[in-house]
Amino acid sequence: MSFASGYVPGFHGNSEINREDEAMNVKNTLVELRAIEKTFTTKSGESVTALESVSFDIEEGEFLAVVGPSGCGKSTLLRIMAGLIQPTAGEAKLRGRNIVKPSVDVGIVFQQPVLFPWWTVMRNVLLAAEVLDVSRARCEERARELIHLVGLEGFENKYPNELSGGMQQRVAIARALVHDPAVLLMDEPFGALDAITREQMNIELQAIWQASGKTVIFITHSISEAIFLASRVAVMSRRPAKVTDIIEIDLPRPRGLDILGTPAFGNYARDCRSMLGSHLTDHSVDG
Repeated sequence: MSFASGYVPGFHGNSEINREDEAMNVKNTLVELRAIEKTFTTKSGESVTALESVSFDIEEGEFLAVVGPSGCGKSTLLRIMAGLIQPTAGEAKLRGRNIVKPSVDVGIVFQQPVLFPWWTVMRNVLLAAEVLDVSRARCEERARELIHLVGLEGFENKYPNELSGGMQQRVAIARALVHDPAVLLMDEPFGALDAITREQMNIELQAIWQASGKTVIFITHSISEAIFLASRVAVMSRRPAKVTDIIEIDLPRPRGLDILGTPAFGNYARDCRSMLGSHLTDHSVDG
């Protein structure tokens, strides 16, 4: 199923709106990170600094990818933005308010779908209605819209073991959006998928983002995935991690897989690798 048209029932009802252009025309800062630092203490009492003076803003409606070496602190940064952990120093704000705990304004998708195997697709998507005490009637209507959006119409009563890995991750995306959060945080959501399925999921995520108009912060090891999906790519160094550069990605949308072979895409990939520089190892960041 293709979602490139941008039409989704219940999502503002106008198929003619280009969500990216709309978001870029009115730039409202949604997430602010100011001098974020995070230090952990090991069982032996040793201090390990994961993040050091990380600062940048994320605009409403933006798709921001964060790329960096394995273990550099990307997921730690995402958990701070989710309110799951607190920074040792600095401030993280959502809509001008300090992030001090998990919020209904945030949806999260992890690398593994983490679905309840004894629940159907529909009930898994409706988890937020139970956990966040959101109106079930409102969530049920939105869940059906989202199930249609992610291409799982007709699978509402199937169980996770009846779905492929990509289909399970689509359920996780729908679940993260069902309570209508302001921002969607994605922590390497396609890292466990095979290459072909991963490419297809990238195309579908792009369409979901354009249709829903949500702000997406996407953690990845893959330079090509980051460039394909994002409006901007934040490049992180090795631990203690800093954001060394932010690259503006000026490529037309919707982006098809053929764009991966274009000179412009190659230039962005080369620039990103150059910015990572000495932080790269043979396997720490994929192409």
